[in-house]
Amino acid sequence: MMDQSTRQHRPRVGIEKIRGYASTMELDLEALGRARGLEPNYAWDTVRGRTRTVNPTWEDPVTMAVNAARPMLTDEDLAAIELVIFGTESSTDQGKPLSTFVVRHLGIQPNCRNFECKHACYGGTSALMMAAHWVASGVAPGKKALVVCADQSRMNLNVKWEFVMGAGAVAMLVSEQPDVLELELQGNGYWAEEVGDTFRPTSRDEAGNTESSLYCYLDGLTGALDHYRAKNSPLDFDRDFAGHVYHMPFSAMARRAHRTASRACGVEGDARENFERKVEPGTRVASRVGGTYTTSTFLALMSWIEHANAAAGDRVTVFSYGSGSCAEFYSARLGVDAVASVTEARLSESLDERYTMSVDEYETVERERTDAIDRPDWTPKYDGMNDLYERHYAGRSKLVYRGVDGFFRKYEWS
Repeated sequence: MMDQSTRQHRPRVGIEKIRGYASTMELDLEALGRARGLEPNYAWDTVRGRTRTVNPTWEDPVTMAVNAARPMLTDEDLAAIELVIFGTESSTDQGKPLSTFVVRHLGIQPNCRNFECKHACYGGTSALMMAAHWVASGVAPGKKALVVCADQSRMNLNVKWEFVMGAGAVAMLVSEQPDVLELELQGNGYWAEEVGDTFRPTSRDEAGNTESSLYCYLDGLTGALDHYRAKNSPLDFDRDFAGHVYHMPFSAMARRAHRTASRACGVEGDARENFERKVEPGTRVASRVGGTYTTSTFLALMSWIEHANAAAGDRVTVFSYGSGSCAEFYSARLGVDAVASVTEARLSESLDERYTMSVDEYETVERERTDAIDRPDWTPKYDGMNDLYERHYAGRSKLVYRGVDGFFRKYEWS
C-alpha cells in the first residue's frame, strides 16, 4: 500500500464532469419476450432487463458521443482540451478515427492530440486511464482531456442474446480538478489473457461463446482484484468502500461479479443485503438501456451516484472487463460535485422520455441499419415512429447522421 507521503504528493486527477446519453427509443423486453414465444418476464428473470435502447438510423456512435459531451462543455473547457480519446468497438471506419468527428463538431481547438481506442468493452476504461495518466504526468499543465465512449449493438434478431443488446454513450472531462471522481491511480490492478469469448469479426457480425464469456469475465475479475489487493494491502473490501461498480454486459452480471469479489476478499454476513446496499443502485440504468459495451461501467457509476445515498468523499471500487481480454480493478473517491453533476445530467429523466417502440418497429430499424453498413451511398429515413424526429430532434441542436455519400459520412445539427 502506498505510504502517506506518496498520497500527499501525488497530483489529484480524475473526472471533472460526466454526462450520459441513451438516445431516444426503447424496446420493452416483455413485449420482445412475447414476440419470441417466451414468458413475458423472461428478460427480467434471466438478465434483469426491463427495456433496452435502440438507436434510430440517424444516430450512431459519433452522434451519441457528441450529444453526450456538448451540454457539459463550456467555451473555457473547449479551449483547454488538448487530448481527445474515443473508446468504442463500434467504429464506422477501418482507418479514420471517430475522435476527429468529435473534435470538429464540438469545436475543440485544433492543437489537440486525438485517437480512437478499441478493446471490446474495456476500450473506454483504457481511454480514461490513458487520459488520467497524461494529465497526471504534468506535460501540459492546466490542460484537460475529453474521453468519450459510445457503442451500439449489431442486429441480433431471434437469438438468445438478443435481450442483452443496447446502445449508449458517456462523455468525461478529465483534469486536475476531479469534482466528480478522483482516481487512485497508483493502486490499479489489471489482468490480461488471450481468449475468444466475444468479438466482432466483420462490420456486421457479433460472435463468440456467451457461456465462456461469463467465465472469462470472472477470471479477469479475480486476476485484477488479486493484483489490486497485492498493491493495496491491508484492505477490508467491505468496510473500506461505500459501493462497488461493475461492468455489466447485462444487469444480472453485477450480482455474480460481487459474489465472486466478496468471496475472494472473505466478506461475511448477509450477501443479499450487502449487494442491495452497495451494488444494486448501480444496476438500475443498465436494466433500462441494455448492454452498452465501453460505456457500461460509466453508466453504472452514474447510476450508483444517483440512486445510492452517495456523498462527497465516498470511496468506491470500479471493475471493467473487455473481451479478448483485459480487466482492470481500481478505486476512486467521489468529488465535491459528484451528486450535483449526475443530477444535472438528468440521465433517468432522459430514459423516461424515450419513445417506446413496437417489436415490428424495432425489427425494421435494425434491418435498415444493417442494410446501410458498408454501402457507399445511403440516406436514413426520418419519418415514422410517431414522428420521433420532429418531437425529439428537430430544432433541438442535436447532432444527427445524414448518411453517406461516396463513403463520406455526413453529420448536421438538427
